[in-house]
Amino acid sequence: MSSLRFVLTRPMTRRAFAELLGTAFLVAAVIGSGIAASRLSPHDVGLQLLENSLITGAALVALILALQPVSASFNPVVTLVERFFGTLGTTEAAVLITAQFAGGVIGAVVANLMFELPAVSIAQHSRSGGGRWLGEVVATLGLVLVIFGAIRSGRGRYVAVSVGAYISAAYWFSSSTSFANPAVTVARMFSDTFAGIAPGSVPTFVVMQVVGGALGLGAVRLLYPQTRQAPQERA
Repeated sequence: MSSLRFVLTRPMTRRAFAELLGTAFLVAAVIGSGIAASRLSPHDVGLQLLENSLITGAALVALILALQPVSASFNPVVTLVERFFGTLGTTEAAVLITAQFAGGVIGAVVANLMFELPAVSIAQHSRSGGGRWLGEVVATLGLVLVIFGAIRSGRGRYVAVSVGAYISAAYWFSSSTSFANPAVTVARMFSDTFAGIAPGSVPTFVVMQVVGGALGLGAVRLLYPQTRQAPQERA
């Protein structure tokens, strides 16, 4: 209890709120754009995916730019990698991950309500099979590499654009459409819409994401054994 009180200082509370808010908006963008796409382009699944991927990428760029000065991981795998690199303590990481999962569920509920659907509807879209599981490993590995490759090479200012571009692309080149995020994966379970995922598919997706994150961590350590100091930005 004392360690939790120590962690929940004002700065840490701000970070947790940023993670909750950012993840909520991210999930709302993923689910909401999926609903809108399915309604606007009901007979063209390819166009639906294009709309969904572009909106998700754009939302990521905006959210990371806005919240990066406070905290902008929005992803338990990314937070775990940060913990491994020592930028977070164990309890701090646990608080942020909890906020991410909570924010994801809030975002799903809000997206459903915005489109006048039930607040919670359990998804029926089964996503399984070796190809999709491999797709989640590849997508998450690439995401970790993009984020920490930029940060550890001194190009942290480009993380927002890099992540948005990568996720938009990974929607298409990965067989799983690149969930690459356990909090988002769990949240998408609560919306039986275009972006939904059936509860039975969630555990394996999350495991594959953790595997991909671990592989990405190994790649980052190999490629960037030392962190370069980012150049001082002008005011």
